[in-house]
Amino acid sequence: MTLAWARAACSHPALSGVSRAHFGDLLEELAPRWEAARESALRQRRGQNRRRAAGAGPKRRLVFVDRLLVTLVHLRLGLPHAALAELYLVDRSTISNAVREVRPLLAARGFAVPNRPGIRLRTLEDLFAYADAEGVELLIDGTEVQVRRPKAGRPGRKAFVSGKKKQNTIKTTTFSDGQGRTLFSGVVRPGRMHDQTAVRSEGIAEQFRQYPDVKATVDEGYRGLANEFPDQVDAPPKKPKDDAPLGEHHAWRERRRHQSSARIHVEHTNAEYKQWRPLQRFTGRRETYTETHLAIAGLVSDRSARRPTRRKPGTELVLTRQAAC
Repeated sequence: MTLAWARAACSHPALSGVSRAHFGDLLEELAPRWEAARESALRQRRGQNRRRAAGAGPKRRLVFVDRLLVTLVHLRLGLPHAALAELYLVDRSTISNAVREVRPLLAARGFAVPNRPGIRLRTLEDLFAYADAEGVELLIDGTEVQVRRPKAGRPGRKAFVSGKKKQNTIKTTTFSDGQGRTLFSGVVRPGRMHDQTAVRSEGIAEQFRQYPDVKATVDEGYRGLANEFPDQVDAPPKKPKDDAPLGEHHAWRERRRHQSSARIHVEHTNAEYKQWRPLQRFTGRRETYTETHLAIAGLVSDRSARRPTRRKPGTELVLTRQAAC
């Protein structure tokens, strides 16, 4: 097995999770950042500037192209570092170092904006500023990923026990537009924390006050936000009492159906993340989950931002041919 064969195999979209054109864009974007970070680390280790010309010294077995490829394959399929090391005929520590170097670069990229190439959202403040400027209605939903159980006696062990899943989980919050395209995903919190508490701890209430024209559609888990911002946050309608007229129950079901139909797009966005193996069940160290989630969500946002915008069909009826008299 040659290095060229391993590189060709890992660059296939079925393994890397991205198209070759997308990979080329990532390579062009991240290579200068990786080189700058590497030179900074080397200078800090030496304690002085470089004394030999660039390229001197031992050669790296994996150049940046291969380091980016093994990181993408690891994120897409969750392959162990030892398996990737066998593929590239290197030591396992070489793959581990490559993933450790490239994953933060992918996580720091932020999230792509539809129809706005070059602009990326990295914080909740960026998201609300974009939604206010473009008139985008946000869809908000939380999702949980099962993680390994902390060791007995470790502080905060119960914080990861989800009351909904009955498992040890980590919770994240996804923000998408009306067509299910990722705008922001993060707010990483332990699974025990409530959905609404998670976004409030990130400062979402202050953002709604700062941008009164921004509107959002949420599920029942964000009822408190809907009560505080009734003109901005749309939550499912409250169920009428059992002794209410039958017509009210029918109207409630119909309103709830329409609200769920509008909110289903963010559910599809969360489903896109779960196509990547680490976000189905995370088996790594919980300390690296945030980087892993942000890296994958940023890659998913790149793909979703390229989707053509769907135009809403008009309701006007147009006569296509004259009827025979």
